[in-house]
Amino acid sequence: MLFLADFNVLKPEPGLLFWTTLIFLLFWFMMSRFAFKPIGNALKQRELDIQNALDEAKKAREEMSQLQAENEKLLAQAREERSAILKEAKEAKDEIIAEAKERANAEYKRKVESAIQDIENQKQAALVSLKNQAGQMAVDIAEKLLRRELSNKAEQEAYAKTLADSINLN
Repeated sequence: MLFLADFNVLKPEPGLLFWTTLIFLLFWFMMSRFAFKPIGNALKQRELDIQNALDEAKKAREEMSQLQAENEKLLAQAREERSAILKEAKEAKDEIIAEAKERANAEYKRKVESAIQDIENQKQAALVSLKNQAGQMAVDIAEKLLRRELSNKAEQEAYAKTLADSINLN
């Protein structure tokens, strides 16, 4: 303890200064030889690893940006294809509907014309039949009237002469 009582930091002793310097230099040599180089190498390796990781992250970010751009491009193409397909489908639908309407109208017109023709034919047949029946009835009535009125020969000749005069021969 006596040693500590005489110790003054502001006034160092030359022997103490020598041994402190020698120990410090020896310690510094040992540290530089066995600690600083491995620590420095480890720090350099760590710096390289960090730089490599940053480079890889930058590369991955660039690849991700490129992939996103390609993805957007593909999505835009898919949207364009979808709209083109929908447009084609709508055009095909409209065309099919137009063709069906056209065929339906043609069929309708054909059936209407056929029905009109059938009605006209039936009307003509009815008129012919009516004329035939009217003619037959007129002949029957005329025959009955003539038989009653023209029971003798003189009346028949007078009637035939009136009929011949009334007929206009063109």
